[in-house]
Amino acid sequence: MNTAALQKLRHYCAYQERCHSEVEHKCRELGLRGEEIGEAIAALIGDNFLNEERFAKAFAGGKFRTRQWGRRKITLELQQRQVSAYCIKKGLQEIDEDDYRRVLQQQAAKKYASLQGQHPVKQKLKTIQYLVQKGFEPALAQAALEEIVNDPS
Repeated sequence: MNTAALQKLRHYCAYQERCHSEVEHKCRELGLRGEEIGEAIAALIGDNFLNEERFAKAFAGGKFRTRQWGRRKITLELQQRQVSAYCIKKGLQEIDEDDYRRVLQQQAAKKYASLQGQHPVKQKLKTIQYLVQKGFEPALAQAALEEIVNDPS
C-alpha cells in the first residue's frame, strides 16, 4: 500500500467530511487501482477518517442551513453520492422539524412576494414550483402557500 497516497487521502478526509464515492474518485486520481482502493478505504475507516454516517449528517445539516434545501433534494444528492439509505435517514434526522417548517414558510413567503403583480394562479404555481425545486415536499409546499394566501398579515 502506497503510504504517500494514504497520507494524501487522510489529509483529504480530514479537511472535510467525505463519502466513499468521493474518496474512491480521489484514489483513482492518486493512481490507486483495484484492491489498493479497497485497502485505502478500509484504512481510512479504521482510522476514523472516513465515516459515511457522519458525512450524511454533515451534508444534510449543512445544505439545509446554508442553501435551505428541502429533504427531497438532500436525499437525491446523497443517493447520487451512493450513500446508503440508512445513512441518508440518519442525516435527515439532523434537520429539526420546526426549523424545517419555518424555513419552508420563509422561502414560500419570500418567493410569493417577489411574484407580486402576476396573475394569482400563476403566482401560486410559480411559488410551488420554486419550493419543489428547492427540494421541499409538494404537500408541505402547498400547505405553506395556503397559509400565506389565507393569512397575508
